[in-house]
Amino acid sequence: MASPFLSRAALSSNTTSIPFSFSSSVSSRLPWTSSRSHTSFPANSRRRIPVVQSKIREIFMPALSSTMTEGKIVSWVKSEGDVLSKGESVVVVESDKADMDVETFYDGILAAIVVGEGETAPVGAPIGLLAETEEEVAEAKAKAASNSTSAPAAPAAAVSPSPPPPSSSPAPAISQPSPPSDGPKKIVATPQAKKLAKQHKVDIGSVTGTGPFGRITPADVEAAAGIAPSKSAVRNVASPVASEAASVAAAVPSKASAAPSNLPPPVPGSTVVPFTTMQAAVSKNMVESLSVPTFRVGYPVSTDALDALYEKVKPKGVTMTALLAKAAAMALAQHPVVNASCKDGKSFTYNSNINIAVAVAINGGLITPVLQDADKLDLYLLSQKWKELVEKARSKQLQPHEYNSGTFTLSNLGMFGVDRFDAILPPGQGAIMAVGASKPTVVTDADGFFSVKSKMLVNVTADHRIVYGADLAAFLQTFAKIVENPESLTL
Repeated sequence: MASPFLSRAALSSNTTSIPFSFSSSVSSRLPWTSSRSHTSFPANSRRRIPVVQSKIREIFMPALSSTMTEGKIVSWVKSEGDVLSKGESVVVVESDKADMDVETFYDGILAAIVVGEGETAPVGAPIGLLAETEEEVAEAKAKAASNSTSAPAAPAAAVSPSPPPPSSSPAPAISQPSPPSDGPKKIVATPQAKKLAKQHKVDIGSVTGTGPFGRITPADVEAAAGIAPSKSAVRNVASPVASEAASVAAAVPSKASAAPSNLPPPVPGSTVVPFTTMQAAVSKNMVESLSVPTFRVGYPVSTDALDALYEKVKPKGVTMTALLAKAAAMALAQHPVVNASCKDGKSFTYNSNINIAVAVAINGGLITPVLQDADKLDLYLLSQKWKELVEKARSKQLQPHEYNSGTFTLSNLGMFGVDRFDAILPPGQGAIMAVGASKPTVVTDADGFFSVKSKMLVNVTADHRIVYGADLAAFLQTFAKIVENPESLTL
């Protein structure tokens, strides 16, 4: 579980501050004047006046990844007034890569929800208030109300120029098919929806999702169960559209004023669709990649032996993705510079682990689950781990270390019949491999005899600050030898 609790200040001089925690706000500083139990001190006394502290703690928007700048509240697992115990899940937050349950590190009462379901908040901003006692709940609610009143309200007129949401579901032509080797399509539902489905004994597989990209929401489950949706569930469905439309409307004037006057007018009937959180993260990373000087090298690899091995191990649950990842990891072990990374432009790092990130297309974007220490795992364990990662990726349940720790990336479009393509280098990595489809090819041997062999074209994009042409060529030669003689993959 991720901790959203960022330390703002120590509770008092005799209280140890915790690096990941709620912050405490001091409601008042009063002298102890009760003669029954305490002694009063004159104003000029050198004695320190004790402090009465209110334990109202702020729940902050957590940073769930290194690229996350803001997060969206998917659902509040707890409601205002609920008593919380340390370790309980309080809220589900959507980062740029996954939905994650956030738990509390304190006992208390959820006094006020500052950021509602479907709304976004910057990392570090308060999203809720936790009171220690019932007497402090009213004070926390007043604090939340005063904060919301002091915040500048967005002008109502800004909503008018925002484009209407698409009236129909996305066409099948633009949906991204799932690779057949990675198992059946998984059900995409929020954690709260899954919880409600179990509670009301609803088959979640038969529920039609109305959330973003077909995600099943709590309101969908309640509708399937034949009960009236709760206010929080309704807000969870309606808020994302409203908040995204408002954010786009607010951004339109500034963009329009900075745009060149010679831009062509929009095509009549076109619709502007704002990026999802994941799409915005991908866009940011791709723009960042443009600052890295890269070069590309292609290499043909015979796959007859690999195809034969795949047919033998496929019944045992081994996927082609696992075979390619294992081969790449074994080659990287012999060419560590290709597994290196340059992040500051002044030095580079030889990574001690070989973590293979593999690109996976999911609804609404792209994510790269990471096979950590791929060179040290046997083929069967690697395949099992890969299937688990794909399941978690499609349900947006990956933990940060499961998608942001890659040292080398593998992108395979061969399953779609693509024979060759170039991949964009992810920020913070030294190389990415693009794998095309294996196809029958006529070849000649040294004696001039013709034969037909299956070959695939592998293109590698590398950071030229740390990887040179000879380095990449040597790596590809090693990779080809492993694939063409794949017995070592099963050892």
